[in-house]
Amino acid sequence: MENPEFKIIVAEEQHIKYSQTICDEMEASAKARGTGIAKRSPDYIAEKMREGKAVIALTNKGEWAGFCYIETWEHGNYVANSGLIVSPQFRKSGLAREIKMTVFKLSRTKYPNAKIFGLTTGLAVMKINSDLGYEPVTYSELTQDDEFWKGCQSCVNFEILKSKERKNCMCTAMLYDPADKKHDKEEQSSNNFKINSKLYERWMRLKQSLLLKVDKMISVKIGVKY
Repeated sequence: MENPEFKIIVAEEQHIKYSQTICDEMEASAKARGTGIAKRSPDYIAEKMREGKAVIALTNKGEWAGFCYIETWEHGNYVANSGLIVSPQFRKSGLAREIKMTVFKLSRTKYPNAKIFGLTTGLAVMKINSDLGYEPVTYSELTQDDEFWKGCQSCVNFEILKSKERKNCMCTAMLYDPADKKHDKEEQSSNNFKINSKLYERWMRLKQSLLLKVDKMISVKIGVKY
């Protein structure tokens, strides 16, 4: 059911005025979580809007409320729904889920045969992805396009990614493959990844602990003090 408080639409030229605000909020949110993101410029966000490869959420009063955009790799064979962000005042309202579902549908319409993937540290985003049919995968199943991985250079965890030779990092990789028969609705409903289980949360904590130890070892080698 759509939330009557918000209008979620494909972003257009008229929404470019929100580009700087969106970029600022993406950076602030990443810092608050203590994680890194691939930084994007207002010009990059504006271009996505011009291309019809982004969705924006607005309140009934015309205030910016949320945003997400589409990136493509390997000639459209891989698609990522990136930069999901919700204005602080509208978080925990279910808006993130609605935006993710809308940009997912837009991706499926524009690139029906593409594999849609994501890298994230957020349990909430993982749960949304799981509900859409994504499954956890190894990094080797993602695009190997160097341009994609260059986007990680601005992330605070980039040294971990390098030390792992792009095989692992703090983020969890998830993939939706349209050719996978598991996306049959009945099977999907019974096999959805149990993202909120205590076992999964313990696994995430263990993974982060191990990778942080690697990060500290790398930092000692390059002379970074904690």
